[in-house]
Amino acid sequence: MSVSLINTEIKPFKATAYHNGKFVPVTEADLKGKWSVVFFYPADFTFVCPTELGDLADEYAALKDMGVEVYSVSTDTHFTHKAWHDASETIQKIRYPMIGDPTGAITRNFGVMIEEEGLALRGTFVINPEGVIKVCEIHDLGIGRDAKELKRKIQAAQYVASHPGEVCPAKWTPGEKTLAPSLDLVGKI
Repeated sequence: MSVSLINTEIKPFKATAYHNGKFVPVTEADLKGKWSVVFFYPADFTFVCPTELGDLADEYAALKDMGVEVYSVSTDTHFTHKAWHDASETIQKIRYPMIGDPTGAITRNFGVMIEEEGLALRGTFVINPEGVIKVCEIHDLGIGRDAKELKRKIQAAQYVASHPGEVCPAKWTPGEKTLAPSLDLVGKI
């Protein structure tokens, strides 16, 4: 049986990340006080992963402008993240923290561990400033993600958080009309 992590608080963790040429400690406390994305991927030095992480790196400045910090996570070590960063032009674009989770503790906390392989599924989690998960998207290993769509989902989550009583319809983007659920709308959409 699978239990949804939506609207649950992130569990405590301690890890080391490779970030802008340094090894830095990261805990769940670092994810609080701002919007955060935790972006799990299977492994460094693979095929789909660098395309996703590079795409996310291309959107990173826009996400930072939205008050969002990004944390990528794999079951590799922070040392492996540094080696990959040094070896790959695509990964050299990354300015967000790359968390190493060699024990799999964080990966298991978010329910994306493939136990028989010791690798993470492609899991994306958007966490609000209170540390509560608001978006959870999990992909099979062969299906890459789109950072522009992630950005749109974060914009919708931020909008809903700051506009109680309103919801964002399909394909909503900032500036478009939202909905205010009510009995009058039932059957009219």
